[in-house]
Amino acid sequence: MAGVEVSNKQVILKNHVVGFPKESDMEVKTSMITLKVPEDCEGFLLKNLYLSCDPYMRSRMTKHERPTYVESFIPGSPISGYGVGRVVDSRHPNFKTGDLVWGMTGWEEYSLITSALSFFKIEHTDVTLSYYTGILGMPGLTAYAGFFEVASPKKGERVYISAASGAVGQLVGQLAKLSGCYVVGSAGSKEKVDLLKSKFGFDDAFNYKEEEDLDAALRKYFPEGIDIYFENVGGKMLDAVLMNMRLHGRIPVCGMISQYNLLQPEGVHNLFNLITKRLRMEGFLVFDYYHLYPKYLEMIIPHIKEGKVSYVEDVAEGLETAPSALIGLFTGRNVGKQVVVVARE
Repeated sequence: MAGVEVSNKQVILKNHVVGFPKESDMEVKTSMITLKVPEDCEGFLLKNLYLSCDPYMRSRMTKHERPTYVESFIPGSPISGYGVGRVVDSRHPNFKTGDLVWGMTGWEEYSLITSALSFFKIEHTDVTLSYYTGILGMPGLTAYAGFFEVASPKKGERVYISAASGAVGQLVGQLAKLSGCYVVGSAGSKEKVDLLKSKFGFDDAFNYKEEEDLDAALRKYFPEGIDIYFENVGGKMLDAVLMNMRLHGRIPVCGMISQYNLLQPEGVHNLFNLITKRLRMEGFLVFDYYHLYPKYLEMIIPHIKEGKVSYVEDVAEGLETAPSALIGLFTGRNVGKQVVVVARE
């Protein structure tokens, strides 16, 4: 198949986005691609199988005035994100034709990868392949690093997770339970709350949309306070949590999805609690923990195979569904990890 010219469906960003993104900010186009790596390129050509929809991608849809941790998408070009694919041609010494890999790829049927720094070869193929967009990929390592490396949990501690049914939150809760912690999560629908308690084994969960007073809700579920808050939401939720943290509590900051589409982010008013309660609030990026990936796999794969850890995916079929799937993240439409199937093998 290498060397053949084929059509290549792509998801293109039309223009940089201000405010809440819309499906119409993206369009699906078709170009042509030759399935052969150019002679002057030490890369590989990837047939994309699964694409990952992740909240951080919203930031890449905006043109930034200052340097940030990840580059903005280029209008008129395919957007990119984490995905799983099969190598169809290669000039890279570490990846050969036929290899399954995951890493940062284009939202298109085929991608020419010129930098393999963010790619991992998939060695364990006896688990669900799409899991490498989630529990066995970037979100899984994010949950592991944020909880164990940043939060440093102790048995018996009280853990609260916002956006708890999402790609990262659902795993953090289960890791916390396996560590002997008391775990409560919040989500935005009854279906998600039920999932947290019945599927993921959280001790309790609540629908934040039904709570008029978040401070009161947290006092109800954590009468003795919170030791670890895994932060995915920001804004009013963070403000309420700060009032309910225990002495020497830790807040690993993974994301703040409630703020991503606001032209003016909300202020946080209860930061003085950081001082009086001697709290540690620390942001982190998964890139800094890639070196722990083999250790993480060694821990998590047996848990998956033994049924000690569950993972729920929300699957959209076909590349043309990708814009809708991505926008759905910001209205809470997805239940579990949002995955787009480009091709099934």
